[in-house]
Amino acid sequence: MTALLVVVATVLVAVALALRARRGRDMDLEQWSVGGRGFGSVFVFLLMAGEIYTTFTFLGGSGWAYGKGGPAFYILCYGSIAFVMSYWLLPTLWRYAKRKGLLSQADFFTAKFDSPGLGVLVSLVGVVALVPYLVLQLKGLGIIVSETSGGRIPYAAAIIAGTVVLAAYVTISGVRGSAWTAALKDVLILVVVVFLGIYLPLHYFGGFGPMFHAIDAAKPGFLTLPAKGMSPSWFVSTVLLSAFGFYMWPHSFGAVYTARDERVFRRNAIVLPLYQLILVFVFFAGFAAVLVVPGLTGSDGDLSLLRITAKTFDPWFVGVVGGAGVLTALVPGSLILMTAATMLAKNIYRVARPATTDRQTAVLAKILVPVVALVALYFTFNGGDTIVSLLLMGYSLVTQLFPAMILSLCRRRLVNTAGAAAGIVVGVAVVAAFTISGATLTGLAPWLPQPLKDLNTGVVALVANLVVLGLVTMITRRHRAVRGAPSESVAA
Repeated sequence: MTALLVVVATVLVAVALALRARRGRDMDLEQWSVGGRGFGSVFVFLLMAGEIYTTFTFLGGSGWAYGKGGPAFYILCYGSIAFVMSYWLLPTLWRYAKRKGLLSQADFFTAKFDSPGLGVLVSLVGVVALVPYLVLQLKGLGIIVSETSGGRIPYAAAIIAGTVVLAAYVTISGVRGSAWTAALKDVLILVVVVFLGIYLPLHYFGGFGPMFHAIDAAKPGFLTLPAKGMSPSWFVSTVLLSAFGFYMWPHSFGAVYTARDERVFRRNAIVLPLYQLILVFVFFAGFAAVLVVPGLTGSDGDLSLLRITAKTFDPWFVGVVGGAGVLTALVPGSLILMTAATMLAKNIYRVARPATTDRQTAVLAKILVPVVALVALYFTFNGGDTIVSLLLMGYSLVTQLFPAMILSLCRRRLVNTAGAAAGIVVGVAVVAAFTISGATLTGLAPWLPQPLKDLNTGVVALVANLVVLGLVTMITRRHRAVRGAPSESVAA
């Protein structure tokens, strides 16, 4: 029970910070969702890191190192590429959002293409993609609370209790609570992960080299990329897909709006790649567990970090590790819930009911928080995917927004509304078809060369997206030119 008490104490501190964050502020929609656009470098950094270092990092990263071996290193690569892109991309997005007074990702597409309908489509894609991401956080919460309680609190009860706390936390504090709690989370994660990543290999194997030699002797080839399946072509395509989709998550996109000025992003682009090194220590902990706590298969691999921690340390330290893990779910989970509720209220309901006031929209967004939480709760209990698999599915969906977004930033717009919408619909349809059917390129086209068969299917969807986007844009522009309609060629 000691470990569980430490976890509960950590949650109470997070709730106290949330209450402190909202003190003295009228929580209208702008304050609730983007913090009044007043965050400096530190808070924007914490929000960006809060969205990146989730239960996926804490449990999924170690779980994939435990269960997959070498392919897990893709997680280390894509963030660094995305951070380099952010140096140029995020200031451009921020300037446009500031000028137009945007509050959500869908607002950007609505304004750029002068199309509320496209904003509705983007909102639907965003919410659908956020559900598996939120499920990921709830699964992580359930695992952490159940494991740190020694099984006294059942997995299902832990998830339900965590969902209630998360929904209340979001409704009360908005984005300011997430930023304040992210500070506590980052300190705990840094200390816990670095310590575990160093201590466990030294304690059980006498060093990092001996640990990897022992793993290679017990499981030859485990630490390398296989020739088929998660091969080098899968690795490269997954890294690129994840890098392109990195800032396409609606809550990541929306966090850009919270900055005080555009210099914030350039400072963070310098620091955040170094922060990615924390993942190395997560992998070390997962690799150490391969031989220390063997026998975890499938989604149970996500338990590896907590199982080796419980086997090695006193209950109070297990509680500290569990508390850090809970915060990795609470911070991104709150941002996901808030973003989904805001898009549903502002970019779907308000488009259907234009007479809705700002105040009514803000109230509706807060009412929708528990509704979205309940939907995610349903899928949490009706899906058996591992944490990393859930994230990969979400990435495949949100990356379908990337082509239209990046092309809309050109001085001369290279895509029109019809092309953007058609590309997104086709890309999402391809992702849905692969996900629902469980089909693979190997099964659909066994005659393809092995590197092509191993490509991430999200990349296949992205290629289909680009082809349709280009064709529909060309055809509709030619049709408009024949009719003498005004050109859409200049970006907003």
